[in-house]
Amino acid sequence: MENLIPDIKEFLEEKVAQYNHPGFIESDPIAIPHRYDRKEDVEISGFLAASIAWGNRKMIVRNGHKLMDLMGNSPYDFVMNHQASDLEQLAGFVHRTFNHTDLVYFIKSLKNIYLNKGGLEAVFAGSVTETSTQSAISKFKELFFSLPYPERTTKHVSDPANGSAAKRINMFLRWMVRNDGCGVDFGLWKSISPSQLSCPLDLHSGNVARKLGLLTRTQNDAKALAELDFNLRQMDRMDPVKYDFALFGLGIFEKF
Repeated sequence: MENLIPDIKEFLEEKVAQYNHPGFIESDPIAIPHRYDRKEDVEISGFLAASIAWGNRKMIVRNGHKLMDLMGNSPYDFVMNHQASDLEQLAGFVHRTFNHTDLVYFIKSLKNIYLNKGGLEAVFAGSVTETSTQSAISKFKELFFSLPYPERTTKHVSDPANGSAAKRINMFLRWMVRNDGCGVDFGLWKSISPSQLSCPLDLHSGNVARKLGLLTRTQNDAKALAELDFNLRQMDRMDPVKYDFALFGLGIFEKF
């Protein structure tokens, strides 16, 4: 593997440069938080967009925009100041198995996090380790469901401690933490380093990683993520998750 790393690194660096640019935004769920400038609006819209980011990408983006419209295009204000009647206007929102019941709980839990826990950045940053955010994701899920919750809603927040690759939350963290000046990721969170991030591992990035020899495990789970993270850190210890652009672009756009 070590002998292959230099060649793979050069190839992936070229693909990172190809796909890590603002032209990537419009067709990606990251388009939703790019509607906003205020930190809390970016965080909340990003978290909600990432939470529904599975399935058809056009549908994800369309439903993400629809959700922001339902929240009056002011997600932080909606979360913090909503009344029961405001939640009723969310009735009918659905993205695959994520429905109105789930959304209402997400709104209530986010309010608790901002009102009582210092906000999303503070919650995640409080539990990261020197080399990983995966334990922080587990702690986040525990806190997120610390209010009375519908059992069905727990499936919409993944937990690495239960073997999940937690693709959507890792993607959200990439958005919030990375700041390379390219205009795609936001780099809003200074209390977490890009070196601590994990790659958002899904069907597409996993398949590309296997073809490149960066991943041998066949399942896209927490163990596979650990293997992929290790190999990506051989190429760039300080910013391993930039290669998500390459793996995703190769899988989605080039059918590599």
